[in-house]
Amino acid sequence: MSVQTTVVFADLMGSTGVFETIGSARGSRIVTQMTQWISAVCVAHNGQVVKTLGDGVLAVFAHAPDAIDAMVELQRDHQKRLLASSAGTRLPIRIGVARGEVEFIDDDCYGDAVNVASRLSDLSGPHQIWVNEQSLADSAEVDGVRFRPLGPIAIRGRAEPCQAFQVEWHENLSSDLMTMQATINSQHDQLEKLLLGRDIELVWVDQHRKFHSSQLPIHIGRVSQAEFVVNDPRVSRAHARVHWRNGSILLADISTYGTWIRFSGGGSDLLLRREECVLHGSGEIALGASFSDLTVPTVKFSIT
Repeated sequence: MSVQTTVVFADLMGSTGVFETIGSARGSRIVTQMTQWISAVCVAHNGQVVKTLGDGVLAVFAHAPDAIDAMVELQRDHQKRLLASSAGTRLPIRIGVARGEVEFIDDDCYGDAVNVASRLSDLSGPHQIWVNEQSLADSAEVDGVRFRPLGPIAIRGRAEPCQAFQVEWHENLSSDLMTMQATINSQHDQLEKLLLGRDIELVWVDQHRKFHSSQLPIHIGRVSQAEFVVNDPRVSRAHARVHWRNGSILLADISTYGTWIRFSGGGSDLLLRREECVLHGSGEIALGASFSDLTVPTVKFSIT
């Protein structure tokens, strides 16, 4: 039987690099200690650890505020840990949180919320917490936290996109982010007033362009009519569209052969085929082939 549950995926980033730097034995000890600590934080906030996933933890919470509170505490404490650790052993954490239908079978769990939480974790950057809209219903109970809308996120195997939010857990938050004290609908009405726009910088070979959100949408493509031209036969005439929605800059693949995204700071490459994703921080965009092809046309991006 399915039940409404809040699912958390907490993933350590860069463990492969740590193993290469300090060796497998010591690296394994560090990863194990960290996953045990993450599990303990979840349990201390009324969560239940379903399983550890090598360098990650899957946990469930009956109440979304407990899950968000636990992950905020986790990131704040981990920030202090990183300052005290050596450069070669630093493992940032990325987190996805989703509330929805979950079915428990034996010692595992399945369902829409599990898939969404996993996807949000994969897309988030180092030190980030991404949550779905359903997780915010009782978010006023979480003190000292603000949420920034990221817009709709495509979830493979799911017809409807997921409305995602980034948890701003740092204590020195800027004033352009909204405090979650009202209902979700009223927060949506305030967004356009609170968000002042952002810039995206694109670099390829000798091309260097910056676009403000007010100038979007723009297209990346092979033809001269594209606002950012990448003249390579693997690039479609109109390959990707960069647009602004709900306070975020998104990239949509409209190509023949696909688009790959790699965010700075580690994590898996993201393949888009007629899908879109939120661009955050900085990274690279491979057009028409994966990053494994060393000759692939690669556009660097930075969001400010």
